[in-house]
Amino acid sequence: MLDLNRLKALHAVHVYGSVGAAADALMVTPSAVSQQLAKLERETGATLLERNGRGVKLTDAAGLLAEHAERILALVETAEADFEALRGAVVGRLNVGAFPTAARGLMPQALTLLSKRHPDLAVHLNEREPERQIREVARGELDLVVVQDWLNRPIAVPEGLSRATLLDDIADVALPASHPLAERKEVELAELCGDRWISSSPGTICHDWLVFTLRSAELEPEITCRADEYPTQLALVEAGLGCAIVPRLGRVHIPEGVRMVPIRPRQTRRIYALWRSDAARRPAIRAAVEALVHASKELELGWITPTVS
Repeated sequence: MLDLNRLKALHAVHVYGSVGAAADALMVTPSAVSQQLAKLERETGATLLERNGRGVKLTDAAGLLAEHAERILALVETAEADFEALRGAVVGRLNVGAFPTAARGLMPQALTLLSKRHPDLAVHLNEREPERQIREVARGELDLVVVQDWLNRPIAVPEGLSRATLLDDIADVALPASHPLAERKEVELAELCGDRWISSSPGTICHDWLVFTLRSAELEPEITCRADEYPTQLALVEAGLGCAIVPRLGRVHIPEGVRMVPIRPRQTRRIYALWRSDAARRPAIRAAVEALVHASKELELGWITPTVS
């Protein structure tokens, strides 16, 4: 009898390409993965790993077994979902992911509500960037994720995933209080020609979106400061080091020396939940989506006027 945990370890190495990366994905030590693979070798009587430079790679036998493992694990997940649906109880374990701003600004409210409604459900939160989350939920490593994309630059979602829109997060431009346009009711992006910009790190979805959006407005961005946390960006804006485009979900407090000015055309990112369609029958998935929708509506009600700290 093949052990599911050992098949899961083999599948993770097949997907991620190394024992170390598989261990990170499974949230265990590399030694634990190696032990599972060694036991699987004894069970099957086949060599599964072979040396490849300083690392290891899967043998042909391991590759074949990993393909079967993928189908077996998918079938087990379907069986678990069907069984949970039959019971109708919101129980068990739910692994969820959220991008950093949502992990701070949305998930605490949603998870608190979920815990109150369903105390027998154990929820584990993982902070991830959207692209990584999508890969992990598609592979079954996460059960449900909260991701975001910008309306003028959507990201691709693989087949086999279902989604629920949670909220539209409007972004405004953050300007130093001394900026000539700081007291305007709204500004055109083109009016910010010549300004310096503060952005997140290159390669992140928000950095790439900012460059794309400014160039679409025929502005070549001069990015002088890079910070991944929006509170840090706002502190840099207050210091007069540039301007930044900041979504409302990313604004816990607005510094006294910063003015938030709406942009024309309006810049919006859509925040939504994703889960595998095969797992949609799980009561835990439905309950988590309901909690996220409720928490999102509460947030939107509080966004009538940003407050100044």
